[in-house]
Amino acid sequence: MPSKAKTGKKLVIVESPAKSKTIAKYLGEGFVVEASIGHIRDLPQPSDLPAELKKTSLGKFAVDVENDFKPYYVVSPDKKKKVAELKAQLKDADALYLATDGDREGEAIAWHLLEVLKPKVPVYRMTFGEITKEAIHRAMDNLRDVDTALVDAQETRRILDRLYGYEISPVLWRKVARGLSAGRVQSVVTRMVVDRERERMAFRAASYWDLTGQFGSDSGSFKAKLAAVDGSKVASGRDFNDNGQLTSSNVVHLNEELATSLAAGLENADFRVRSVDTKPYTRRPAAPFTTSTLQQEAGRKLRFSSKSTMQVAQRLYENGYITYMRTDSSALSDEALTAARRQASELYGPEYVPQSPRVYAKKAANAQEAHEAIRPAGDSFRTPAQVAKQLSGDEFRLYELIWKRTVASQMADAKGSTATIRLGAVAADGRDAEFSASGTVITFPGFLAAYEEGKDESRGDEESDEARRLPNVAKDDSLTASDIVAIGHETSPPPRYTEASLTAELEKRGIGRPSTYASTISTIQDRGYVRKQGSALVPSWIAFSVIRLLEQHFTDYVDYEFTADMEGDLDKIANGQAVGAAWLKHFYYGEDADPGLLSIVNNLGEIDAREINSVPIADGITLRVGKFGPYLESSIPTLDAKTGEVVESARANVPEELAPDELTADKAKELMETAAPEERVLGTDPHTGHTIVAKNGRYGAYVTEIIPEMTEEQLANQPVEYYKNGKPKPPKKPVKAKPRTGSLFKSMTVDTVTLDEALALMSLPRVLGEDAEGNPITVQNGRFGPYLKKGTDSRSIGSEEEIFTITLEQALEIYSQPKQRGARAAVPPLAEFGPDPVSEKNIVVKEGRFGPYITDGVTNITVPRTTSLEELTRERAVELLAEKRAKGPVKRTTTRKAPAKKATAKK
Repeated sequence: MPSKAKTGKKLVIVESPAKSKTIAKYLGEGFVVEASIGHIRDLPQPSDLPAELKKTSLGKFAVDVENDFKPYYVVSPDKKKKVAELKAQLKDADALYLATDGDREGEAIAWHLLEVLKPKVPVYRMTFGEITKEAIHRAMDNLRDVDTALVDAQETRRILDRLYGYEISPVLWRKVARGLSAGRVQSVVTRMVVDRERERMAFRAASYWDLTGQFGSDSGSFKAKLAAVDGSKVASGRDFNDNGQLTSSNVVHLNEELATSLAAGLENADFRVRSVDTKPYTRRPAAPFTTSTLQQEAGRKLRFSSKSTMQVAQRLYENGYITYMRTDSSALSDEALTAARRQASELYGPEYVPQSPRVYAKKAANAQEAHEAIRPAGDSFRTPAQVAKQLSGDEFRLYELIWKRTVASQMADAKGSTATIRLGAVAADGRDAEFSASGTVITFPGFLAAYEEGKDESRGDEESDEARRLPNVAKDDSLTASDIVAIGHETSPPPRYTEASLTAELEKRGIGRPSTYASTISTIQDRGYVRKQGSALVPSWIAFSVIRLLEQHFTDYVDYEFTADMEGDLDKIANGQAVGAAWLKHFYYGEDADPGLLSIVNNLGEIDAREINSVPIADGITLRVGKFGPYLESSIPTLDAKTGEVVESARANVPEELAPDELTADKAKELMETAAPEERVLGTDPHTGHTIVAKNGRYGAYVTEIIPEMTEEQLANQPVEYYKNGKPKPPKKPVKAKPRTGSLFKSMTVDTVTLDEALALMSLPRVLGEDAEGNPITVQNGRFGPYLKKGTDSRSIGSEEEIFTITLEQALEIYSQPKQRGARAAVPPLAEFGPDPVSEKNIVVKEGRFGPYITDGVTNITVPRTTSLEELTRERAVELLAEKRAKGPVKRTTTRKAPAKKATAKK
């Protein structure tokens, strides 16, 4: 068979279309760049396996657990067309270049392409950390083969997650709620948020007092704080534990009485300087960004969510503005070091650049040094001003942040001095009071001229000393005192995690990979385990149930160290120091005294679902996680004030917006006392004899009828059906009749609705009559209010009460008018938050067809169901709009009808 003629064509495959367009600009003639658009194949759902495989050892996971955990891959249905296109392109190519990302996921994509395309031409693996002309040419000079160890690590992780989720999630379905999911990393991250909330719930505040005063000398005045009384340090917030107990024995704990009497006794005291201590101040710049630190800083400074940060960074990378954004390394290449130092010198002066380049070592657990730090792309950096017109608002802000951090990382230390003045006097009652004041003066800003790192919320009660200049005083100088006041404080609970602080903690503990933090944090919110309250992450009560079950029955699998060790094991596989199949066998089947996942699942024993879903709140009051949400249940018999009846087990709904740590014993009692009755009997329907009740449901109050169960006599009298052979069929289970229901009007409550009103509500829709053409016209209540309906033509009416008063003539009059679309009177916004930092247009919250939404006139985003209008802040509104912009416009696909083929003329 003759060999294929050479065409000179070289096929390059990347994973994204944006990346392919950028790369194509830098490759010469003869290169064709195509995108696989991510993974082309994956593990199928077990239900989608061929019938002959479902009963084999592949059937449970689409992984052969009896034969070295070999996965069964299928080309994704939506990728079959793409695979066919790539195969067609490969037919005419002389060489194949796999240029997917250089991490484990990118290596796996390259391997899958190799397995599916089965090329008969030379294949080269090509990787680069940035999409610039120089980087592409360097990559062509450093081609390699596919790294099978990296592929093994990715495949092991994929199978591990499948085993974990498919074995543990069904336990959650049976014991907590259907539809829940367990994940190797997501469950541990959820536990971290739950643990922090538990700390807040157990926290007991302690009160303490101190004094502040204004002191003056000839050279100026300054504010100082009480530091010691009679030589003993004054207790501050850090001297108490979370139980409100004082942990230090050598401190003075001032209460209100002691503090106010001391302040009064110092009114006319003779204050003098006791010591002045001056020390040099040096501050070093932060390292260039890794994936984790970029997410943290973008959250602090730009109010971006982790997900938004990664989406914007992906676009910047694919379009050649920054280096690869999934990296654990803070190192810079020699070219980048030169570029950063040169730019710092040009912009700020040579004195702002140290003599030798700064080298940063990665200190986080399980760090991978596979890539360079995130920095501006290229051997010379473009300033933010040079790229401003080419980037969107969010892209520009993130690029500017990356540029500043990179340049600052190669600048000189900030220099200055920190002075501490201690001053004191003896009070009228003989107590010696010593005050202290500190201040830092920056004499050389160094890297601070370009960039200063943000900080997360902390529990400290110390004020910042920076940028406070103190007057020039000396020991024994006399000082005037004024405004000496006693100030009370309370210790604060541990702050809730934000996305930034949670990301930092995950990296510190070595849990998961920084490249997956954004998707993991997004997943636990999408699953309903965690919601945002402002920027804080608040766990749901169902998260408490899930974590409690996992802690009691799958202890290791939500253990922080165990999860971090798993990441270390995956790193060993990636480095070729271990084999994935052997590791999976140990994980699933166990070894010796170390039980595997299968053994644990098969020996769970009895799990008390009621106990798992219960949290004691107060004496006799327990929170239950039920099918329709959390509720309180009291085991103490109570007297109904309205009916005078003794209620053995009262219940009360828990408001969705109430955070777990806010459900104190007092709050629980208040909710129980003010709870509306769950059900109230209104009477009997005179036509059916059915009992009519009013209820409070998860989606509002409503009325319904109680249809009694069939009696044994009625069941016995049902007609008997027979088989063809004459034998009677087993009696069928009677089909339950669907009860009539009706939602209460806004003006009604369970306490006030009457039987007549209930019967009227259940009779809806109300038939008004017919129009001239015989079309029936009805009136009813709907999600968006009361309306008329004639066929497919619906018209809104004024109020709910009109449902029972509107006549056919009035309805015909409404239908005689043209249908109004968007011509309603202007409705004032529900809230206003001022100008958006990107669009500079006013941010408002409006009521829309599908609920309230936030808009700046350009971008719209629905207010999340988990966020009430009362707790919606400006920061949250700005963040939601930023996330929506980062996603870009929704792509709408339209199907074009193929033109009809012309009939050929007969000859």
